[in-house]
Amino acid sequence: MVTLRIRPGEPVHDGRLAEELGLGRTPVREALGRLETERLIVAYPRRGTFATEVNIADLGHICEVRQELEPLAASLASRRATSADRDMLDGHLEQLERMETAGGAGRARGPERETELIRLDMAVHRAVYAVTHHPYLEATLVGYDNLATRIWCLFIDRLDGLDQHVHQHGALLRAIIEGDAAKAATLAAEHVDDFGRAIRALI
Repeated sequence: MVTLRIRPGEPVHDGRLAEELGLGRTPVREALGRLETERLIVAYPRRGTFATEVNIADLGHICEVRQELEPLAASLASRRATSADRDMLDGHLEQLERMETAGGAGRARGPERETELIRLDMAVHRAVYAVTHHPYLEATLVGYDNLATRIWCLFIDRLDGLDQHVHQHGALLRAIIEGDAAKAATLAAEHVDDFGRAIRALI
């Protein structure tokens, strides 16, 4: 749903998902209930369940919230990160650097690399949110990051700066690992701004 593997408007069948994932219908239905709360699916009585449409008009609202909360999360993560947290973030930083090296070696950007970049982007965001040790902030930002990623994926074949956008996380992770809260907050705000500008340029 988030990466648009199930396209907006497509039906979502709990039985089919349960079979594909090797799970019972009960946990799948519970997961679908959470996705509905996060506005990723919508259920209509007697019609079924469908992936929600991606509404570009929501871009401004999503960016407004993220502009306030992403810097807060980065700042909190910088101040609250434990030694284990920093090791985990360092692992993401190494993965970013490996992927940047692979891309710089002349690797063409195709669907596989786009998927890798999007997944890495989501993983880094969620790692930062987790390091805040603030469960309510983490849950809120995961929801908004999901909505932002859906918009991102809608335009992914027209975005020239996807690699650069994802690799911006390197400086952010370094600032958090070093405990530089002010720098981390500034970089997080710039990252959200860049996302909004990149999408608006294509609308």
